[in-house]
Amino acid sequence: MFKQVMHKISSIVMAFVVLFSTMSFTVDMHYCGGVLVDTAIFHKVKSCGMDMQKPSTEGCSKVKKNCCSDEQIVLDSQDELQLNIDKITLEQRVFIASFVYSYITLFEGLDTDISLFEEYDPPVVIRQLYKIDETYLI
Repeated sequence: MFKQVMHKISSIVMAFVVLFSTMSFTVDMHYCGGVLVDTAIFHKVKSCGMDMQKPSTEGCSKVKKNCCSDEQIVLDSQDELQLNIDKITLEQRVFIASFVYSYITLFEGLDTDISLFEEYDPPVVIRQLYKIDETYLI
């Protein structure tokens, strides 16, 4: 029972490891005046509505600057999942084989109906110690 539960748990954990190692995603952040307004994962971030489409000029000396900025963090995934067995040395192969064998035999239990004392005779009692010390249970 324990062995089956451990196998199920380890297979679920390994599935999540493969899933998260191959998944890439993007985090979009919108800042308005240096303050974080909105954060989005997997989709475009919502604007605060104060964005300027084109910086306009009033006269020759003044230029209005945009107070909003967008930042994007991209977390790339692992593209290659194949293990090159040609690069594994003999010592590494021996280690992997011994690790797998010891892991498999780790969960094998002993039979419960084995009696370890069938082949041995009980010791010969020369004196009864409770009579010598005169201690009796009442």
